[in-house]
Amino acid sequence: MSMTSEEKIRSAFENKNWQEIKVTDSWQIFKIMAEFVDGFEKLAKIGPCVSIFGSARTAETNKYYEIAVECGKLLTDRGYGVITGGGPGIMEAGNKGAHMNGGKSVGLNIDLPFEQFHNKYIDHNKLLEFDYFFIRKVMFMKYSQGFIVLPGGMGTMDELFEAITLIQTGKIARFPIVLVGKDYWGGLVDWIKNTMLEKEHNIHAEDLNLFRVVDTAEEAAEHIFRFYDKYVLKPNF
Repeated sequence: MSMTSEEKIRSAFENKNWQEIKVTDSWQIFKIMAEFVDGFEKLAKIGPCVSIFGSARTAETNKYYEIAVECGKLLTDRGYGVITGGGPGIMEAGNKGAHMNGGKSVGLNIDLPFEQFHNKYIDHNKLLEFDYFFIRKVMFMKYSQGFIVLPGGMGTMDELFEAITLIQTGKIARFPIVLVGKDYWGGLVDWIKNTMLEKEHNIHAEDLNLFRVVDTAEEAAEHIFRFYDKYVLKPNF
């Protein structure tokens, strides 16, 4: 029985076969390239979109699920498509709002051992499957004109802080980032302000302007709309 690529790599490490590891790494480049090409070709055609982030574990009865649905509806009312991570929870809710409103509903799904499976509200021709987190994150950054971030876990934090870092360092063009849920994000924002900024001086005061904290779908969508009343829609990088 033939081994999978993952099993071959594990076997090579166990047997300290360094040459085999180098060969496997080299061939992996072509799989990485293929994921980039597929993502660029499909997403380049979708038009202006906003990404909605949040936990895969959020139940339909949770207020943030309903807020995400409403965000999807409001964004598509104004001609924006909705991009999510393609899974359940908040991601499903964002896609659901877009789908119910007849808007573009995009899912960037990732192959994970638990939690992640694509939801039924993604347009059939706008579902992409990824093996690599870093490629998936490039797609979010490149093809989103804004981020709406609802309560989530480590993955949500990862996307949020990568976006802020890339904007802060000038690696991508600035776009609006909205955190929904003052109760959820308040403690983190206070720590950023009181500890990261005022106590340790690890950021500049103006970095706090790179995101906005709101409580409702209407406020989140309006922040996106106001930003583009002022700035022209353009590629992020």
